[in-house]
Amino acid sequence: MNSTTWRWMNVGVASVRRPHLRIQPGRRAEAPPTFSFLLVGVFLLIAPLSGFGAVGHGSITDTSFALPTWSELLRVVTLRDYNTRVVLIGTMLLGLAAGIIGSFMLLRKRSLMGDALSHATLPGIGLAFILMTAMGGDGKFLPGLLAGALVTGVLGMGIILAIRNLTRLKEDAALGIVLSVFFGVGIAVLGIVQKMSTGNAAGLESFIYGKTASMLASDATMIAVAAAVIGLGCTIFFKEFGLVCFDQGYAGAQGWPVLFLDVLMTALVVGVTVIGLQAVGLILIVALLIIPPAAARFWTDHLPRMVGVSALIGASSGLVGAGVSALVPRLPAGAIIVVVASVIFLVSMVFGTARGIVVRLREHVRLKRKIGRQHLLRALYEKLEESRPAVRAHRTWTEATAGTTWDELLAERSWPVGWLRRVVRAAERDEMVYRTADRRIHLTEEGIAEAWRVVRNHRLWEIYLITHADIAPSHVDRDADMLEHVLGRPMVQKLEDLLARDYPQLAMPESPHVLGGQRR
Repeated sequence: MNSTTWRWMNVGVASVRRPHLRIQPGRRAEAPPTFSFLLVGVFLLIAPLSGFGAVGHGSITDTSFALPTWSELLRVVTLRDYNTRVVLIGTMLLGLAAGIIGSFMLLRKRSLMGDALSHATLPGIGLAFILMTAMGGDGKFLPGLLAGALVTGVLGMGIILAIRNLTRLKEDAALGIVLSVFFGVGIAVLGIVQKMSTGNAAGLESFIYGKTASMLASDATMIAVAAAVIGLGCTIFFKEFGLVCFDQGYAGAQGWPVLFLDVLMTALVVGVTVIGLQAVGLILIVALLIIPPAAARFWTDHLPRMVGVSALIGASSGLVGAGVSALVPRLPAGAIIVVVASVIFLVSMVFGTARGIVVRLREHVRLKRKIGRQHLLRALYEKLEESRPAVRAHRTWTEATAGTTWDELLAERSWPVGWLRRVVRAAERDEMVYRTADRRIHLTEEGIAEAWRVVRNHRLWEIYLITHADIAPSHVDRDADMLEHVLGRPMVQKLEDLLARDYPQLAMPESPHVLGGQRR
């Protein structure tokens, strides 16, 4: 009996309650700081809810739930145990690979491709078991089972592509057909295996739900090799994958082999799916393909950065999820990995710097404030324009004006009183307007300059809509209000060029709603 076999026998006998927490003499590794902080944070989050400190070293038949001691937490955080290092490295690399290829599938709008392909691997596992048993070999030989999963996974991929390209059915229908049919066939094959005299399906069920705790060094090595191949493939074809994801028609028109790139991308997904069966199972592997890139999308709009963030989230989910499972063995590692990824997704959805809820809400509030101020400035400017037509030729007006009363604004614009009060206060803070003792609202010099710009842009857009979009003047104000607040500098420059061509004598065009000196 060699030393490796003896070591795994010791690990198996001594790990009845905590299979991850066995000490291997002479081996010590320090965890990356990020992993330590994440693991301690998750531990502190669940400790108050789970009765930290409860007794948990009783019989193996004890079903009570107990969190580990601080010494056990330190042991896992510092990665002192050999089996813990194997599991954490394997799941981390799996999450890394899934995050990379999942980013392209998300942008390709084929996130559920991984779900269909993972279910398509189940018949191959059962058939491989039957074939190896019939040949007199070990039916649970892992490389043979994964080879069978790969064969049916590739077959499922081919059927999806054939249905999509050769029929009128949409891709979602192809995914649904392959997912349901192959999974049904897989369950039927497992039923046959269970009734065989030479074996049963108990060991094969781990491919459905995952069996992270039993991961061996050879499994982690296989995952590392597959992750390296997937990472290398995505790096080599990064530009091509990005082009196909964003504009397949343009890629085909430029002569790129779209079908080959499509098949290659899907093949990489099959590879992640097959190597992930042992870690999280065919049901949960789809979570690692979808959640990390979906979370990364909230942080950036730049493709290379998105792929990097997605890989980081996938790796962190595997690392922290497996670490929490090592601390609390009654928590299944595959499920905890998905839960950790889901927590990261929720945090990203709320606090993401590119598309997060907080950022979107802040931008929405800022845009509403900007729109309200522009409406107020435009209304005050038009009232000033009625009494001082010469203001159109200048950005400033130094003569004293009568100002505008609340009643005049409310009567002309039909604004809510509370809304108008808030907008005026905000404009006062920005030093755009000021109020006098008689409750009249006046534009400051800075306010007149800003109002001049706002009204000019508004009327430029109205001219464009009337001249080029054939919109009636009676409806143009409504449509202009929808778009004038988001005009960019290039569009304003084009409209200014149009103004200079059609109205060379005017710095400020007259409103198209004024006819014969009267506003319509």
